[in-house]
Amino acid sequence: MRAMSSRSTRILEAAARVIARRGVRGLRVEELAAEAGVSTALIYYHFKDRTGVLRRTLEFINDRAERYTTDRDPDAPPPTPREELEETLLLELQDAVEVRENSAAWGELRASAVFEEALREDLARATLDWVQEVAALLGRVQPLAPASSLAAAAERLTALLEGLSMRWLSGGIRVDHARDLVRGAIDAELAGLRRD
Repeated sequence: MRAMSSRSTRILEAAARVIARRGVRGLRVEELAAEAGVSTALIYYHFKDRTGVLRRTLEFINDRAERYTTDRDPDAPPPTPREELEETLLLELQDAVEVRENSAAWGELRASAVFEEALREDLARATLDWVQEVAALLGRVQPLAPASSLAAAAERLTALLEGLSMRWLSGGIRVDHARDLVRGAIDAELAGLRRD
């Protein structure tokens, strides 16, 4: 069982790399098999079809993003709610291979959902989960803010983060500038929540 889990993970890591490099339309099962060092039959065994690969890759990159945005040094003092909010968002804009790959693959999956209806529901659910997480973090900073205001602020921060991520990955802005823009947006959203 462990070997299958390991192979499945290796396939999903390879799928994220291929999608990040070539996009969803460029994902071919044969190329994925070569990238992962497995047979195409094994891919079909684990994922049934190309749509299954895409859905599970979306879950994989979400899980991986959750790990790198929530893993903290156990010996470090706990962050304040404001620090935790900022850190969670800014960890999506770090110049690390895993983050760049995740962000690029996420953008490709989101763009492909325009044409691949099978992905829309999964993407909507994953985005909603993230927005709810950001809203909860905002609520810890501004506990008296109305839930609808927290949700709207989280939507705006999510949209900004996705847009800045794509601009950064495509060379339109530097990562440090993108991070500064996110910090400014957090300040603006928190100021707005204090007024609500």
